[in-house]
Amino acid sequence: MKKNKAIIIFLIKFFATYFILFGIYSFYLHKTQKKTGIFSCAPITKRVAQDSETFSRFLGLDVKVEQNVEELSMKFILNGHHVVNIVEGCSSVSIIILFLAFIIAFKGSFKDTVLFGIAGTVFIYLTNLLRIVLLAVLYQKYPEYNYFLHELFFPAIIYGLVFFLWIIWVKYFSHYNKLKVNE
Repeated sequence: MKKNKAIIIFLIKFFATYFILFGIYSFYLHKTQKKTGIFSCAPITKRVAQDSETFSRFLGLDVKVEQNVEELSMKFILNGHHVVNIVEGCSSVSIIILFLAFIIAFKGSFKDTVLFGIAGTVFIYLTNLLRIVLLAVLYQKYPEYNYFLHELFFPAIIYGLVFFLWIIWVKYFSHYNKLKVNE
């Protein structure tokens, strides 16, 4: 019975946190995106595109990003060619929300939760920037593999990373691990 109660509490915390954060994010997107006339992405999507451009230039690539006025995306232009579109889903915010909901639900100390949440968020964000740059380069070089790269390979990497962070959280920082040791 005690185990069932712990699972139920975890699920309530996880889904409550997830839906609250997702609701806030959805409200933010609704207020900041312009979907009629000349399109304009939310500031977070623009930031991801600009950071991807900066990271690409740091790697020595010839990259430019600009607002796509025909749809809700940012154009990623590599070597003078529009290679990919950066859309809201490319921002990694949804994955970060999933990550945070888990570590909040799998209780740890407040300090550990905040520090691990910040470190994990930064790590996921930076990995996502690398993903965008690699996708653009690989799309241009191997266009026949676009579906595999975007739909299978890179999602496996980003979700695998989140799973790895969750394992670290449970093993080293959550109260769950400390309870198991004391039983």
